[in-house]
Amino acid sequence: MRRKLAAGNWKMNGLGADLAELERLAAAPAPAQTGRLICPPATLISRATLIAGDIAIGGQDCHAAQSGAHTGDISAEMLADCGASAVIVGHSERRADHGETDATIAAKAKAAWDEGLLAVICIGESLAQRDAGETLDLIAAQLAGSLPDNATGANTVVAYEPIWAIGTGLVPTLEQIAQAHDFIRETLTARFGGEGHAFRLLYGGSVKPDNAADIFSVANVDGALVGGASLKADDFQAIIDALDAA
Repeated sequence: MRRKLAAGNWKMNGLGADLAELERLAAAPAPAQTGRLICPPATLISRATLIAGDIAIGGQDCHAAQSGAHTGDISAEMLADCGASAVIVGHSERRADHGETDATIAAKAKAAWDEGLLAVICIGESLAQRDAGETLDLIAAQLAGSLPDNATGANTVVAYEPIWAIGTGLVPTLEQIAQAHDFIRETLTARFGGEGHAFRLLYGGSVKPDNAADIFSVANVDGALVGGASLKADDFQAIIDALDAA
């Protein structure tokens, strides 16, 4: 059985005072069937690990190199040294804003594994690509290029995030979510055999307390990568509860 996962990406939000939300979340009873992961800004990772309890703490990105002349970047080794146990790589905002390629993301995933970090690898299409009927072709290409050959269900989570639904309030239909997640599962099993069934597939794109239960009713949705709603303990807890009950 794949253990469900509720992952929160705080993006470039959060100061020390905002860790009170994480503290509130950690004080809630641990869900029976769902793992929890919060990825705060790098400035908060060390402090977050001190109050997170059994909530895993992750980074939002890492460099592929262990060290070097990469001003402003952070390595997977540094994240692990801070107490992180996971890292998001290939988020659509990194792909768009920083020109990250599938090859770059695969290299980052390998760097994460080398330090014992779980790699949450993001894929997904823009609205123009969706409208052009390119969604499945794009997903296939991103899976082929972003997941190294030694990816497993233990070291990798795949997050499908339709770019046009991130932070817009737009949510794909359940049929569209099902089509994408079923295709991802089929693609992973075709490439990795039985291991393809072990990968957890997260949906990311304007997941809110009021739509979470419907999204989690879709087959092959093993959890969510949540943006804005993960910043408030009450909102994220409602999503966690919906996932644990699914």
